[in-house]
Amino acid sequence: MDLSVVIPIYNEETNIAALYTRLSGVLDPMNLRYEFIFINDGSRDKSLQLVQNLAARDPRVRYIDFSRNFGHQIAVTAGLDLSVGEAVVIIDADLQDPPELIPGLYQKLQEGYEVVYAKRRSRQGESAAKKATAKLFYRLLASITHISIPVDTGDFRIITRKVVEALKQMPEQNKFIRGQISWIGYRQTYLEYDRAERAGGETGYTYSKMIKLALDGITGFSDVPLKAATYSGFLVSAVAFLVMLYTLYARFVTGDYEPGWASLMVSILFLGGVQLIAIGIIGEYMARLSANVRRRPLYIISDTNIPHSPANQALAPTAEEMAQAAAPPHH
Repeated sequence: MDLSVVIPIYNEETNIAALYTRLSGVLDPMNLRYEFIFINDGSRDKSLQLVQNLAARDPRVRYIDFSRNFGHQIAVTAGLDLSVGEAVVIIDADLQDPPELIPGLYQKLQEGYEVVYAKRRSRQGESAAKKATAKLFYRLLASITHISIPVDTGDFRIITRKVVEALKQMPEQNKFIRGQISWIGYRQTYLEYDRAERAGGETGYTYSKMIKLALDGITGFSDVPLKAATYSGFLVSAVAFLVMLYTLYARFVTGDYEPGWASLMVSILFLGGVQLIAIGIIGEYMARLSANVRRRPLYIISDTNIPHSPANQALAPTAEEMAQAAAPPHH
């Protein structure tokens, strides 16, 4: 297989037919052996039924149906795990990322690069608040991490089989795939494009999901928040020490002091706020450590038409069982 196209879907019934048509129209002239892998991440509409209809007509269409919604990054991970192409494209189903860019990405890969990601020049159809928060997040992440994570990029990219195999060795529960790919290294480059407006339907990326993704990216690739909590602790301790010296000076030297609750309440609230922030930051890291220690599977497959998937392997007899069944009985 030359190319696998990994497509996570969540309530994308209005876009699947158009996406399939555009992808086929782009890839057929490239004369590649390719497959589409649709990952249904707990959709509540007819997305899975539409993909199954496509699979019945086109053997190159594969699908993975999760037992529930596990999240976008986990869906991409499942597609990468079960892909077999020498190169793998990751693309969303909302058609904001143009399939017509894939030949350019693939051409760059043939020049010796291991990763070619798509970098947004502009973002159409998105609110000013979303653009501002996204811009702030990418630049904040770039400034506090010890690896170079490209700004203004999503998961739309092409990677080689070498990178896919490296990703399989990174089993953390809180996935931030674009950060993991940057951490892996190898030769990486980009192509710029103008991101289109969503073709149809509503986005599944709510602000709460975006905040979770941001936390996964920051806690997975930076310990700056922990250091900030430590530094703020030292700073508050220094301020408290100065206030203590002033209090002792006013009490025993000048005698100019007025007992009251204002300064006491300000001190308590200030110290309590810093402590709660520090505990919250530490708690975020502890929660992620706990999730990895439990070692639960990243996802559960309810149904798939991929022969080599774990779900199908569990139902199929092993070679040893088949040999035993074929052997003559012992007397």
